[in-house]
Amino acid sequence: MLQVLAVIHVILSIALVGLILMHSGRDTGFGGMGFTPASQGGTHIVERNLTRLTVVVAVLFFANTIALFHQLK
Repeated sequence: MLQVLAVIHVILSIALVGLILMHSGRDTGFGGMGFTPASQGGTHIVERNLTRLTVVVAVLFFANTIALFHQLK
């Protein structure tokens, strides 16, 4: 079980770094590339979904970290 959690942890960490690097300032990154027009609030749909995905992966990373900690005790 420890090995499986460790592999998942590495995969989640690579995914989290990649997702964070996709984020950038205003009008740059995926949101500024023109994939979708700006909504009324000024936030692109792609950027919003990227943020949601980043939060989900970060929560999974946190939960996996706790699980690894309990396996090592």
